[in-house]
Amino acid sequence: MLIGTHATLADLLAFRFEKMPPTRHRTSIVGHRAGTKLSNFKGRGVDLAEVRAYQPGDDVRSIDWRVTARTNKTHTKIFREERERPTLIVIDQTQNMFFGSNTRLKSVCAAEIAARIAWQTVENGDRVGGVVVGNENFKVHRPYRSSKGVARLLNDIAEENNNLARGKAMSRNLLESMIQVRRLAHHNYRVAIIGDFAGPLSQWQDHLQSIARHNQVLLVHVYDDLEQELPPSDYYMVSDGDTRLSFFSGDGDTRQRYQHRFAQRVEGLRDICRHEHMSFVSIATHEQDIKEMSWL
Repeated sequence: MLIGTHATLADLLAFRFEKMPPTRHRTSIVGHRAGTKLSNFKGRGVDLAEVRAYQPGDDVRSIDWRVTARTNKTHTKIFREERERPTLIVIDQTQNMFFGSNTRLKSVCAAEIAARIAWQTVENGDRVGGVVVGNENFKVHRPYRSSKGVARLLNDIAEENNNLARGKAMSRNLLESMIQVRRLAHHNYRVAIIGDFAGPLSQWQDHLQSIARHNQVLLVHVYDDLEQELPPSDYYMVSDGDTRLSFFSGDGDTRQRYQHRFAQRVEGLRDICRHEHMSFVSIATHEQDIKEMSWL
């Protein structure tokens, strides 16, 4: 588990050598490119799916002559073709992620999750690429099935992570980057989007459901405890680098409204993901069981 304010490339590369958790379910994928995973698409391939009665239009090269001779009826072999599902990792490394009150910052937690997804994808035999969203720009990586491709992606994540510092202007680039993601994720991609999902939920819904029409989308919501609940009753001073604000956290109504607003936001994101091709997980910065999670 990474701790602290920044993540280094060495940190992210090291996750490659950790024991990978098993995938959550048997890979059953449909895609356009030949790959190393069996799909539900049945055609000419290397793995026999079934033998059934011959139908007009079937390839005569696939006739099973043994079954045909035994039953005195023409039967044909149906094969399960190999297909792959490339993974795109979209990670928020903008200024709003440079926040944390316990163990590490949201930006560091997101970087660790992105690295684990990348290494699990390569271990699973699929291609991986992504979009690294920084304060100034997007860094786009087309999917490759190699450790070098993952290293290039993780290098940009570490670089943007280490560019974060106190006093910089807030950015909403993650929401803006969805246009770029929609261009990259053509069909049957696995798209993992990691961030705190700031911005209007209506805009998120439009982008995410558009991507999910032809792809599998996973939202990984990263949050800090202080975003969920105010600190213990006392007077506090907070600052965004420019403006300072003092407040008292002991008012019961204020604490309740604060918790309700966060819960309402999370439930809104969860509602967006009530789609057959979408899933949602919310991760606190202090959680230590991330290494036990399978993201595929």
